[in-house]
Amino acid sequence: MFLATRAPSLKTVLLATGVVLTLAMGVRHGFGFWMQPISQANGWTRETYSLAMALQNLLWGVFGPFAGMAADRFGAMRVVLVGALAYMAGLVWMALVTDPTLFVIGSGVFIGLGLACTAFGAVSGIIGRTAPVDKRSWAFGISGAASSFGQFVLMPVEQQLISAVGWQHAFFVLAAVVVALMVPMAFFLREPATVHDDGPRQSIGEAFGEATRNRSFLLLVAGYFVCGFQLVFIGVHLPAYLKDQGVIDPSVAVMALALIGLFNIVGSYHAGKLGGRLPKRYLLSGIYFLRALVITAFVLLPLSPLTVYLFAAAMGVLWLSTVPLTNGIIAGIFGVKHMSMLAGMVFFSHQVGSFLGVWLGGYLYTLLGSYDLVWGISIVLGVVAGLVNLPINERPLVRGGLAAA
Repeated sequence: MFLATRAPSLKTVLLATGVVLTLAMGVRHGFGFWMQPISQANGWTRETYSLAMALQNLLWGVFGPFAGMAADRFGAMRVVLVGALAYMAGLVWMALVTDPTLFVIGSGVFIGLGLACTAFGAVSGIIGRTAPVDKRSWAFGISGAASSFGQFVLMPVEQQLISAVGWQHAFFVLAAVVVALMVPMAFFLREPATVHDDGPRQSIGEAFGEATRNRSFLLLVAGYFVCGFQLVFIGVHLPAYLKDQGVIDPSVAVMALALIGLFNIVGSYHAGKLGGRLPKRYLLSGIYFLRALVITAFVLLPLSPLTVYLFAAAMGVLWLSTVPLTNGIIAGIFGVKHMSMLAGMVFFSHQVGSFLGVWLGGYLYTLLGSYDLVWGISIVLGVVAGLVNLPINERPLVRGGLAAA
C-alpha cells in the first residue's frame, strides 16, 4: 500500500505535489483575512493573533528538517498524509478555541506540523530525485508556481467564504477541502523502497554535519531568514495596514494578495528556468535587492489602489522565486539523497525570519501604532540578503573522489 514497484514519473510527481502545494500554501496565504474578525470576536489585540501566526511559522520551521528526514527515509506519501490530517486539525482548532493561550499553542503546533509535511521541504526530495539533473531547477520552478497558483485562486475564495458563512465556518470548509484533496494526491507519491544510489553512503548525521560546516550552505541559511521575514510580514499584515492607511475597501487587500499569487506563478517558473542557465546565486541576490527597492517605493509613494496593485504585482514576481533557486543550489552542492532534510534545515531559518516578521509587526504596531519601523527593517534586511548571497559557491561537493549528484 505504501510502496510502489517503480518510481513515479516526473509528470505525476509535479501534478500531485502541485495540488498539495496549491492547498498548503494557498490556505495559509489567506490567514491575514482572519486577523480582524477573530480579534474582534474574542476581544484580542492584533498581537495575540500575530503571535499565533508567528508560532505557526516558527514550528513549521522546527518540524521541517524532521519532516524532511522522514520523507527521505519513509517516502513523501506518508509524510503528506500526516500533514493533511494535522492541517485539518489546525483549521478546526482555530475555529473553535477561544482561549488565547490555547489558540496560539494549538494552532501553532497543528498548522506548523501540517505545513512542514505538505509544503516545499517535504516534497522537494521526491521532485529532486525524479527530475533529471538538467530539468531539476525547472521542476522546482513548477512546484513554486503551483503554490503561487494556490495563493492566487484561494485569496478571493477565502475572503468570500468569510463573508458568506462567517469566519468559523470558513475554517470548517477549508479543513474538509484540505483532507478531501491532499489525501488522494499523497498516494501518487509512492516510491520504491530503494531510490537513492548517488555516491558514497552517507548517514543523516554525516549529511547534517557536512552542511553545517559548508560556508555556502550557511550563507543560504542567512539569506532565507530575510525571505521569511519579508513575506510573512506582508502576507499577514498588509490587509490591516491598508485599512489603517484609509484604504477601507476590503476588495483592494483581496486583489493585492491575489495579484501576489498570480505574478508569483510567473516569477517562480521563470526563476527556475533561468536557474538552469545562469548562476543561481546572482539571481538570488538580484531578487533580494529588487525587493528592497520595491518596498522602498511602496512606502514612499502616495498610497492608492493603483500603487497597492503595482506593489503586489512587483512583489509577486519576487515572492517565491527564491525557492527553486535555493533548492537548486542545495541539490547541486549536496546531491538529492538527503534533499528534503537539507531543504528543511534551510527553511528553518526562513521560518525564524517569518516568526519575527509577523510577531514584530503586531508587537510594534501595538507599541507604536504604526508599521513604519517594520517596513524599514524589511528594506535593510533585503539589502543585507542581496550581499550575503553573492559569494555562494555552487560547485558540487566531492566525496570519496565522486561529485555529489
